[in-house]
Amino acid sequence: MSASNHEGIEMQEPGPVLRTVTRTQGASEALKSGEVTPHGFRFEFEEVPVLVSAFRRMVRELAYDVSQMALTTYLVAKEHGVEFTALPVFLARGLHHGVIQVATGSDIRHPKDLEGRRVGVDRGYTITTGVWARAILRDEYGVDLDKITWVLAGDEHVPQYRHPANVVPVKPPRSLEDMLRGGKIAAVLGATMDAPDVVPLIPDATAAALTALRERGLYPINHLVVVRDDVLRRRPDLAGELFDAFAHAKRLYVERLDNGGITAPTAKDRMYRQVLDMTGADPLPYGIEPNREMLELLVRTAVDQKILSRPVKLDDMFAAGTQLLAA
Repeated sequence: MSASNHEGIEMQEPGPVLRTVTRTQGASEALKSGEVTPHGFRFEFEEVPVLVSAFRRMVRELAYDVSQMALTTYLVAKEHGVEFTALPVFLARGLHHGVIQVATGSDIRHPKDLEGRRVGVDRGYTITTGVWARAILRDEYGVDLDKITWVLAGDEHVPQYRHPANVVPVKPPRSLEDMLRGGKIAAVLGATMDAPDVVPLIPDATAAALTALRERGLYPINHLVVVRDDVLRRRPDLAGELFDAFAHAKRLYVERLDNGGITAPTAKDRMYRQVLDMTGADPLPYGIEPNREMLELLVRTAVDQKILSRPVKLDDMFAAGTQLLAA
């Protein structure tokens, strides 16, 4: 439907206003600044200082129309019937070899030494960083994950999810940091402990991660974008329009990465530039096909770690009309 102004020039009615949450980051910054303006709808961005709290609200309340979301949280939520669907827009990736930390005085010298011990996990067992880090322990260092007791500092975003038997909560009022220093746990996975007496278990972690990328293509995906199902039902063409808007913003970011146009790069910017320099390719590819290997690995890993009860087909993970899109 359209409307006309008083001069008789036909004007399109504005499309829907989408309540949206995404961290202000390289790949989405142009959308939030208004440098990229979508066609057919408008974003209304809500700032959430702690992004994971938006994940929780989206999973539990469907609080937004569009939201950034941790990849594994999305898969678990979908398995338990949460009514949102992802776009193959992968806003954040990571190099996770450095997230497994030990105390400097620890007797843990090699990842295999974690077997038979207790390892703390920041927040929930299903957090995506933890899933990837456990995959690194298993695939690169031969760690039997079932021989470790995983000690959680928080609960899961998806309350219906039930842990495997070797996952237990922290007993309050203890913190993972105190437990690590007190020898109650052998290592911590996923928490940021910037202290001189806490170090990565895997030495030269960034170099190890880049080696894994170069030799076996390991480039973990952390976050994507989800849209409420009722919003997609009302506007079936919206998924493709959203993909195009996010893709346009991302392309601008990658161009700036490539030409040195980012004046105050963050740690993430520097990581993506490293990947760009090493591979010569877009460090944030969007679409199923450019990411098929990593997505299939994540699904297999989530099943192996008893996070998903069964595999899911990639085409079923993403909104109709986006299966062939790439950017």
